[in-house]
Amino acid sequence: MPNYTLNINGKNRAVSVDEDTPLLWVLRDELDLVGTKFGCGIAQCGACTVHIDGVATRSCQMQVSVLNDVKITTIEGLSKNGKHPVQEAWKEIDVPQCGYCQAGQIMTASAFLAENKNPTDEEIREAMHGNICRCASYNRIEKAVKLASKNL
Repeated sequence: MPNYTLNINGKNRAVSVDEDTPLLWVLRDELDLVGTKFGCGIAQCGACTVHIDGVATRSCQMQVSVLNDVKITTIEGLSKNGKHPVQEAWKEIDVPQCGYCQAGQIMTASAFLAENKNPTDEEIREAMHGNICRCASYNRIEKAVKLASKNL
């Protein structure tokens, strides 16, 4: 099996996996970073969202072999103590119900807000559109993104 060195949450991590192994399974099975969730496996739901060089990316479809020389950030690496403004807004608005999709939602929102610090409601809706929440917490998610944008 090939060896890969991935920069994950600011640290180089070595893994030995098949070249077509999705990043999602490297994170969860090889590195025990289980905050990134498996949802659909076809990059449609957003539960597996991580940042690759700051861009929200679905990890279930990213093969480990194409991830050389990039910086990968998971929910565990978004902040050292869970105090990122998006995480704080999620708590203040009390967004989660079941919580399963929330890491992906937070990763999408934080990448979006890094690019757009003062979004309109429509821009928030558009940015978050690809993340599915089975509990339908969409109104609270939008409120939390708006709050986080004010606290950045």
